[in-house]
Amino acid sequence: MATRQQAAREFVKTWSTAKKGREDADRQTFWNDLLQRVFGVDNYYDYIDYEKDVQVKANDKITTRRIDGYIPSTKVMIEMKGKKVHDLSKPLEQSGGDILTPFEQAKRYANFLPNSEQPRWILVSNFNEIDIHDMEKPLSSPKVIQLENLAHQFKDLEFLVNSSRQKIIDEKKLSVDAGNLVGEIYSELTTAYSQGRGIDINDPRIQRSLNMLIVRIVFLLYADDSNLFGEADLFQNFIGRRAPRDIRQDLLILFRVLDEPEKQRDPYLDDEFDSFAYVNGGMFSDENIIIPQFTEKLKKLIFEKAGQGFDWSGISPTIFGAVFESTLNPTTRRTGGMHYTSIENIHKVIDPLFLSNLHEEFDQIQNMGNRRQRVLQAKEFRQKLGKLKFFDPACGSGNFLTETYLSLRKMENECLRIIYGNQNTLLIADEPVKVKIQNFYGIEINDFAVSVARTAMWIAESQMWEQTKEITFADLDFLPLDSNDSIYEGDALKIDWASISKAYELDYIMGNPPFVGHQWRSDSQKNDMELAFFDLKKHGKLDYVTAWYAKAAQYAQNTTIKIAFVSTNSICQGEPVSILWKYLTEKYNVEIQFAYRTFVWTNEAKDAAKVHCVITGFSTAHVEDAKYIFDSNGEITKTNHINGYLLSAPDVYVKSRGQGIYNDYKIGKGSQATDGGNLILSPDETKRFIVNYPAAKDLVRPFIGSREFLNNEQRFCLWLINIKPDRYANNHFIIDRLEKIRKIRLKSKTASVVEAANMPYAFTQNRQPETDYLVIPRTSSGKREYLPIGYESKDVIASDAVIILPNANHFIFGLLNSSVHNAWMKCVCGRLKSDYRYSNAIFTNFPRPVFDEHIQNKIAQTAEAILDARALFPNSSLATLYAPLTMPVELRKAHKANDRAVLAAYGLKGSSTDTDIAQHLFEMYEKLIRK
Repeated sequence: MATRQQAAREFVKTWSTAKKGREDADRQTFWNDLLQRVFGVDNYYDYIDYEKDVQVKANDKITTRRIDGYIPSTKVMIEMKGKKVHDLSKPLEQSGGDILTPFEQAKRYANFLPNSEQPRWILVSNFNEIDIHDMEKPLSSPKVIQLENLAHQFKDLEFLVNSSRQKIIDEKKLSVDAGNLVGEIYSELTTAYSQGRGIDINDPRIQRSLNMLIVRIVFLLYADDSNLFGEADLFQNFIGRRAPRDIRQDLLILFRVLDEPEKQRDPYLDDEFDSFAYVNGGMFSDENIIIPQFTEKLKKLIFEKAGQGFDWSGISPTIFGAVFESTLNPTTRRTGGMHYTSIENIHKVIDPLFLSNLHEEFDQIQNMGNRRQRVLQAKEFRQKLGKLKFFDPACGSGNFLTETYLSLRKMENECLRIIYGNQNTLLIADEPVKVKIQNFYGIEINDFAVSVARTAMWIAESQMWEQTKEITFADLDFLPLDSNDSIYEGDALKIDWASISKAYELDYIMGNPPFVGHQWRSDSQKNDMELAFFDLKKHGKLDYVTAWYAKAAQYAQNTTIKIAFVSTNSICQGEPVSILWKYLTEKYNVEIQFAYRTFVWTNEAKDAAKVHCVITGFSTAHVEDAKYIFDSNGEITKTNHINGYLLSAPDVYVKSRGQGIYNDYKIGKGSQATDGGNLILSPDETKRFIVNYPAAKDLVRPFIGSREFLNNEQRFCLWLINIKPDRYANNHFIIDRLEKIRKIRLKSKTASVVEAANMPYAFTQNRQPETDYLVIPRTSSGKREYLPIGYESKDVIASDAVIILPNANHFIFGLLNSSVHNAWMKCVCGRLKSDYRYSNAIFTNFPRPVFDEHIQNKIAQTAEAILDARALFPNSSLATLYAPLTMPVELRKAHKANDRAVLAAYGLKGSSTDTDIAQHLFEMYEKLIRK
């Protein structure tokens, strides 16, 4: 709060200057600054809409007006005036001639908004003051905040942000700050350990002791600030009273005491030690911990900075557990930055999996008019919550389990609020809380992450218990901890999940298994894949994460368990779909219940690694309920079936190899050299070659891959196919390169490449067409609206970095340049991050109706218009022409005309979205493959 108050003072100082306060020039900056600096909304550009259009009807005329600012999530409307408007209550003449106060002007706009966008609050400001109009109290006067008083009144504006959102913002900052503190303590402890005689800091036993010691210290600091011991700052003062040389030995004694019930302790134990409550739960049970000699600096860091200078009670266990782990786990620590899964992304998994349904059920209970019925239903619902069991088989620091526990306990607390109402006293039965941490199971391969996950769950339990006490007035202590042994250490793909929980007792499986591409798997991970896919030969082409899908589907057979995993988007695109989802649906009757299409998964506090992910929720039992597909743009599709491509379409699988449904065009990769770069020449090498060997000029040809094609870059190659040997037998440059190629090929492990050593003058795979051809880059940016393709001369040698299509007329060019083909490609292509990976199968399986000559000619004409539009910009590369921000209007118009022609040819509306098009094409494809 003090930090935000200081931020408000700085905001006032910035905006008190006379130069700032122009209605048009400064209003957006004013609100962006306020939202970010005072209320912590970093993504204000997504949070608040400016210049929002509204159709206002006056004097039988409809005119477009613009709302200065509108916050959709909290339904706040903002009307700004300049500093020159001194009195916000006085009417002003509007552009249409009406005389209205700024509030009346805003209210008029609000009258023409749909019900879903009606403002809850209307704010009017002239930079010097903010008038708050509460639309639920239309007759009351506005609350006025003078700019100079903002530091004392900023809480009156907290409705600008969702209260839950603000809590997340505050918890996130506090948790990351806590992670930074943990990092400092870790660094000092590492130094202290390294001072021991004969100590190797990398010794596993030392590393384990270091990690265990820091977990215990953090738990005790949290216990201090949460008053778990019944006395404030007990541990902090314990450290503060001791000289550094005494801390080591006394911590060993304290840890033993914390693991002893009070009745079993030494009757002559010093009162200072005995004042600490019995903790239990295994937190302090291991006595093999090695503690180093403390230094003055280490004592000061723990006592002053981490103790007196920081409040641990408000941290988010969901975020902090992951931040804690990433700070101390050697693997993640080396990458720099802190890693954690955002709470928002966790809810993308747990909300559609179970939480939204639970909230809906609880909302109905809350809205019951009859109190007796409401109490009875709340009791039953509380019992239901207590019976639910959850499992994360790759739990890491436990953030999915922790956030789920917190969500259920919050609902249970609300149930208690209904049951006990405003009673002042309550004698709780033997089981005051139904939702127990023992119902949250996890597996994690890293021993330290297991300790962190258990600690995070205890912190979550403590925080919820404090809320329960406030509601029920229960006078019970949180300590000793319950046993928390439901999070197991081990390899989830080797452990029998039934040994942790019988499948019929479990309700939900969820999580974020490791993202490892098939080409990066370790030998151990390959063995894991063999276990999971024991009867699927092609599993080697799947990412490691898919092993969790297979094991979960096998485990959930003949149960009602619902499962949801986060995965890289590769599992729902290209060849993996026909391998993985065909296997899961046919062998295990897997049915996708909901899905998030590709979005960026944020999992770091800074230097965020952009991982493009999908979420798939599925079951092995048929569910009659509607299925939902969530798009990254916020669109939600309700359907009765979702296929492996995450479309509302039949279960069909596009063949990735062999003959597709069409064989009328020869399509394939360009030529592969396998030459160690010796047949390839740079522009400078080419110039020197021609100067030195002018008679051999014709032996050099232009050479293109995706980069050269898209960016107008140049490369060349020696093309010696069908060239008589006497033309280059005495050319020292060529002969030297051919000798290098021969040696390189002889060292290959591929038999065909070794055999090709006998012909070093030729590409190992020569696919160069004898006619001009169409070029399709094998890799292209996913940011482009259209896949850039174009024609090349037969004299230009195409590398295997491009797909080539000989004899492609303008009709085919128009099809491939259309939104219809793009929608198909986005579904069935492979991906490299968000980039498209084109393959032959995309074209050979692209559904094409029988087009009559008239339609073909029309599409050919719109295709020619695209080529003409490109020709207007001869110096611009295709990468520039098709970049979202630099695509010329002439080219965009030509493409839109081509889109309309192709959409009409497919019987689709001009307004069809990618999803509409893809579903239509998959229905076509299903009919075609039936034949």
